[in-house]
Amino acid sequence: MATVLILNGPNLNLLGTREPGIYGAQTLKDVEALCAETAAGLGLTADCRQSNHEGELIDWVHEAGRAQAEGELIGAVINAGAYTHTSVALHDAIKGVGLRAIEVHISNVHAREPFRNHSYLSPAAAGIVVGFGTEGYRLAIEGLDRLAKAASA
Repeated sequence: MATVLILNGPNLNLLGTREPGIYGAQTLKDVEALCAETAAGLGLTADCRQSNHEGELIDWVHEAGRAQAEGELIGAVINAGAYTHTSVALHDAIKGVGLRAIEVHISNVHAREPFRNHSYLSPAAAGIVVGFGTEGYRLAIEGLDRLAKAASA
């Protein structure tokens, strides 16, 4: 059974308590359950990970690139949190390993502070889901599955 990797970056471990007016009341555990349910419905396994450390996220992207190349992984859904707006290193890692990635954001980052309007990940991503709350993870997994199937057809 193929896997979909779900990577969550800094402060996403605070979901449910961090600014619920922006991020909602669902916890990271709720998001992980949604991802597992969505993946299972598509015949996939979800591997959900969260880190507040940029280097660990990069290591996981490298690992994912190898797993995708070996046919074990369809790609990754990545909510890099604030690293979206600062990390050239994550951009380079995604491109460097050829990882099929969907960038996801719970809030509409384009309707927030100006610094959130720029993403270093977007040019490396196969798609972007923004502003649908945690439902965006479901949309991202479904989109990633479609892209992976189209690539293997």
